[in-house]
Amino acid sequence: MKKFLILFLFVVLNFCNNLYADRLKDLVSIAGIRSNQLLGYGIVIGLNGTGDSTTNLTLQSIQSLISQFDIVVSTSDLTAKNAAAVMVTADLPAFSKPGQALDVTVSAIGKAKSLRGGTLLMTPLKGADGELYAIAQGNLAVGGLGVEGADGSSVSVNIPTVGRIPRGATVEKMVESPFIRSSNLVLNLNQGDFSTANIISEKINEIFGPDVAVPLDATSIKVRSPEDPGQKVSFVSLLENIEVEPARPKARVVVNARTGTIVIGGDVKVTPTAVTHGKLTVSIQEDTAVVSEAQGAMQNANSTVAGTAATTAQDTQIGVEEENAKAFVFDTGTSLSDIVDAINEVGASAADMVAILEALREAGSLRAELIII
Repeated sequence: MKKFLILFLFVVLNFCNNLYADRLKDLVSIAGIRSNQLLGYGIVIGLNGTGDSTTNLTLQSIQSLISQFDIVVSTSDLTAKNAAAVMVTADLPAFSKPGQALDVTVSAIGKAKSLRGGTLLMTPLKGADGELYAIAQGNLAVGGLGVEGADGSSVSVNIPTVGRIPRGATVEKMVESPFIRSSNLVLNLNQGDFSTANIISEKINEIFGPDVAVPLDATSIKVRSPEDPGQKVSFVSLLENIEVEPARPKARVVVNARTGTIVIGGDVKVTPTAVTHGKLTVSIQEDTAVVSEAQGAMQNANSTVAGTAATTAQDTQIGVEEENAKAFVFDTGTSLSDIVDAINEVGASAADMVAILEALREAGSLRAELIII
C-alpha cells in the first residue's frame, strides 16, 4: 500500500510543474461534501436593562422555561428587562462528529437594544429536516455598543443586537455523507465550462490511468475511486492537488449599475465599428425678481411717497453647453486594451462607458456577453 501511494505521489508531482496552473481543489468541489445550516430559538439573559422589557413573546418563553423546573409562575409576575428572545444560527461542516464544537451567531428578534453581557441559555439547533443536530449555550461576545440618554438621544456603534459564541455549540448528531459508501466521486466545477471539464478529465486519466474520469456535462466529472475508505481518502488527497490549466473563460462584460464598476474579460473583442461620443449639458436657473410700483404726492415742494405695491416676477435663464463629439474606430479583432485605451482617451465616465457598451451590443459589434448586475 505504501509503495502504491509513493508511486502515485511521484507521478502527480511530475505532472504538476506548470506554474500557471490551478490546483484541482480550487476549481471543483466534491458532490455531497458540504455544510448544513442549523437554526434555533433561544433566550439570552443577564442583560443590563437592554432587553425586550414587556414583549409578550419573551415573557411566554421565560414562563415556559421556568415551568420545566416545576415552578408555577404567571407572565404578570415576570419582566423581560434583562432578557431577550433571539434566533441562533450555525453552520454544521461536513464530517462533523458528535462532541465537536461549533461557532454560533445570536441575533435579537424583539425590542432588545443590546445583547452585550448576556448569556444564551441551552438552545437546540435543528436542520432543515427538523432533526436536532447541536445544542448551543454560553456567554456572548458582542462587538457593537449602544447608549441611550434620558432625553431620547442615542448612539450606536456597529450592531449591538448581534453577538457570537465561539465554540458555543456541541454537535449531537452526525449528518451521513455518501462519500464513504459511493464507489464514484463526482467533481462539480465552481464555474461550469465544457472545455475545462474535458481538460480535467484528460489530466486525471493521464495520471491515474484510462477511463478513471469521465466528464458528465459542463459542470460535473465522474471519477472512479477505491472502495476502501482509507484508500479513498489518500486518493482524494492526491486528486485535489493535481494542477490543471483551465480553459480560457467565456468573453463577458460585467457592469454594476449601482456603483458604476465595469469588468471586461480579456477575450472581449469587437467587430469594425465607429463610435461617436459627446456631451450635451442643459442648465435651467429659476430666480424670482421683486418689482415695486410707487405712488407719490407733492407737499411743500417736497416729494413724498404715499404708498408702494410690491409684485414678483419669474426670471428664467437657460444655458446650453455642448462639447464637441469625439469619434473613435474599433478595427477587426480589437482587444481589451484597445477598447479601454479608446474609451479613456475621450474621457468617458462610468455611465458613458455603460452606454457605449450597451450600444455596441445592440449594434451586434460586441463579441461578448454583457451582464448588468
